[in-house]
Amino acid sequence: MKSEHKDKSLQTLCGLFGYSRQAYYKKEKQQIESSLNQEVVIGLIKDIRKRKPRCGTRKLYLELENDFKELKLNIGRDKLFNLLRENNLLIRKRKNYTKTTNSHHWLKKYPNIAKDIVPQRPNQLWVADITYIRTNKGFTYLSLITDAYSRKIVGWDLSDSLSAENAVSALNKALHVETIIGELVHHSDRGIQYCSNQYVNILNKNNVKISMTQNSDPLENAIAERVNGILKDEWINDMKIDDLDDGIRKVRNVIEIYNTDRLHSSIDMLTPVQAHQMVGELKRHWKNYYSVIQKN
Repeated sequence: MKSEHKDKSLQTLCGLFGYSRQAYYKKEKQQIESSLNQEVVIGLIKDIRKRKPRCGTRKLYLELENDFKELKLNIGRDKLFNLLRENNLLIRKRKNYTKTTNSHHWLKKYPNIAKDIVPQRPNQLWVADITYIRTNKGFTYLSLITDAYSRKIVGWDLSDSLSAENAVSALNKALHVETIIGELVHHSDRGIQYCSNQYVNILNKNNVKISMTQNSDPLENAIAERVNGILKDEWINDMKIDDLDDGIRKVRNVIEIYNTDRLHSSIDMLTPVQAHQMVGELKRHWKNYYSVIQKN
């Protein structure tokens, strides 16, 4: 009896709005399917965000494009953006800056010879920088060496000290892992770690040319600053790190994901490892080192 009244009420309402009951049920079915599809998409997004918590809309779309086709979901980038916004899943940018550079020292400083280099191959230009990471037991410091051509992190070390040994360890790891063919330039700020005799001697011994920033302008070490920011903003800042040992384990995992799984717009939407295997094939969107700042 209730069902009969419901059908009559539904028929009356459909008549008022110019719809048939068949059209109503079709629309209802479409809405249910759309809701289920959205739940599937959100599930896929959350799976990616478990590995890459701050993966943005553009890169999510590229990663999920084949899944959308397989599931026969008609979702473009704009629709995906709206879905993320409606579900509070958009990434908000954060600004963090802490100075870890001491350039007021008596050690020799070198000119900036990287400013006009546009790398055409891996291991032509390395950029180095140091950033801090908080733990429950105090600050630790992450030294990174990144290949400017591929954005691959080729050497790193985490320490509870800002001494030169931390930077030296990262450099030695990079030199041990990478095969250097042709001229290599090492670019950094003028921090005491990079100007130390120990660090400079290793570069000279390996015939690596030395380049340094001339002032505190972050544009002079743009790639290194950007990579530091990516690691912290997309992963590390959201982590609870107990101590140095815990930090080493977690940073190792983050760098593995960054190198092998994170897409970069500046290297044709490849991962750093993929780009590192290519020579002269990347489309460059910058004329020299000073014009390198862009979304990655």
